[in-house]
Amino acid sequence: MFRAFCFVCLAVLTGCIPRPSLLVNPEAAQVGEVTRVFFATAREPLTGIDFGTERALDVRFGQIGVSVPPQHEPGQVEVTDQVPDPTRHFVAAENAAYDTDVAFRTALARDLRARPRGAREAVIFVHGFNTNFAEGVFRVAQLSHDFGITAQVIHYSWPSLGHPLGYAYDRDSALFARDGLEDLIRTVNAAGAESVVLIGHSMGAHLSMEAMRQLAIRAPKSVPNYVDGVVLISPDIDVQVFLSQTKRIDVLPDPFVIFVSKKDRALALSARLSGESNRLGNVENAQRIADLDVTVVDVSQFSQGFDLGHFTVGSSPALLSIFGQLPSVGALIAGDQSGRTGLLTGTVLTVQNATEIILSPISAISGP
Repeated sequence: MFRAFCFVCLAVLTGCIPRPSLLVNPEAAQVGEVTRVFFATAREPLTGIDFGTERALDVRFGQIGVSVPPQHEPGQVEVTDQVPDPTRHFVAAENAAYDTDVAFRTALARDLRARPRGAREAVIFVHGFNTNFAEGVFRVAQLSHDFGITAQVIHYSWPSLGHPLGYAYDRDSALFARDGLEDLIRTVNAAGAESVVLIGHSMGAHLSMEAMRQLAIRAPKSVPNYVDGVVLISPDIDVQVFLSQTKRIDVLPDPFVIFVSKKDRALALSARLSGESNRLGNVENAQRIADLDVTVVDVSQFSQGFDLGHFTVGSSPALLSIFGQLPSVGALIAGDQSGRTGLLTGTVLTVQNATEIILSPISAISGP
């Protein structure tokens, strides 16, 4: 009974959001700013350039140019389940399909070689629970646009059911898709990326950890040779499972950053369904992972709105502005600056210990 109640709550909280599909409109390239997203997917194809929810044994590859609308608001992914308007909505403006991983690697290598040495970076983004193919592609484009990412972005789309009641299906699909992500990480390196950052959101963080675990099983201590940095956003991972994954990986990429929020309602439901008090992404006590060479950034004070507190880093305009100042965060991590303001405008950063940093708006500290 309780599980059914939790699922109904999640369905109500997420049910009012429009679910887009991918329709190519070349004219959108003349309207919005185009962000090119390479992708690999373990989904079976639908008509056109879209992919569905069925699991595919063979990974497919492509590239989509996403037009970000001129009326775009930072932190938002403006979509519709109707025919999109390029002036107001994210739209696929162009696309390319690659028949094999070799063709994909060749195209990616061509893109990377066009950049100067020292700037041939790649970011692999792995989406989370309840996400269809179009939503994942558009989210990657939004993050790239709003954060001003200059690296080549690559989306790994695993076969989520794209339904709030599909938690069990998605959890199994994330495990199903491990080999594809491991192969993608190797392919991106083989294409000539000088550095690779792996970003996993929600259940995609669990998938990211599993792929790195597989890399370590094949070649112990090798993960930093393939992944230069890791960002886990609201990771939907049992804390003990995470500790076992890091033990197998052994040498973690550096930096390794985990964004958490104690106000994450989606993870609160996930924890209750799992019979736990917390998941890694809403962990109450970072001391549980304090022995690891990771940095936990608590963004609870910024969690609000319809993202359920589950994607605060990418949906909060305040945080998007703040993390445009990432060198300041790096300087903070290097030494104790507890309670200092000014390093990140409008924010107080408190270093709890060597592991945990708490970000708070000044307004939340000073009160009315």
